[in-house]
Amino acid sequence: MRSPSIGRRTLPAYPVVLLVAALTAGCGTPAGRADRWQEPSPVATAAQPADPTAPPVGSSSAAPSPSRADVKRVFPVRAGDVDYHPTHGGYPGTDVFADCGEPVVAVTDGVVLEVSRVDRFDRRGPLGPNNGGLSVSLLGDDGVRYYGSHLSAITAGVDAGVRVRAGQQLGEVGRTGNANNVCHLHFGLSPKCTGADDWWIRRGVVWPAPYLNSWRKGGNRSPVAEITAWQRKHGCPAAPGRSTSGG
Repeated sequence: MRSPSIGRRTLPAYPVVLLVAALTAGCGTPAGRADRWQEPSPVATAAQPADPTAPPVGSSSAAPSPSRADVKRVFPVRAGDVDYHPTHGGYPGTDVFADCGEPVVAVTDGVVLEVSRVDRFDRRGPLGPNNGGLSVSLLGDDGVRYYGSHLSAITAGVDAGVRVRAGQQLGEVGRTGNANNVCHLHFGLSPKCTGADDWWIRRGVVWPAPYLNSWRKGGNRSPVAEITAWQRKHGCPAAPGRSTSGG
């Protein structure tokens, strides 16, 4: 992890052709697999210490506040050079493009739901598991589940049940799973459903771009109403739809 006190060389924006190619891939080829969550496991890559400027990781016994829509929210990647597209291949989600190693942070206050510290993606494997590589999901105090995948590292102390605060570092941008060797964060919004085997929900059910647009500008647009409406209409589907691609 790069120290906040050390200046970072500003890199040029990603070439348009690279961005278009990655967006076309949608975090994987049409025959790819979406991630099935893994229980917390040994660190696959060296865990990085928490950002010293962020609030400390809390106790796993701390209970979240009641769900509400007025919590603080921040953009999920802390970087000067970042880009994303309003659409995504196969299902609602957003690929946030930034340099590998840039900090991935908690969008809002909440409790870590699931952590995958080992990249088990294998293109020869069955459809369904492990597209996200190293991944984290957070249940915000607003009741929304915020999911980020393809990380290169998970911050030490970020484990299931741990309470975190908006802006606290969870990991680093990477290209694990089916990221097609492109550094980016797959970002999804969803309700909390079965937790362990609902990758088709966790990867994203509503389009994140309108909310990302707000948070990037310092706004606080809430996805609560849209997530609530989606769950009221769909419940918690027991199986994925036609698309099994994406991370």
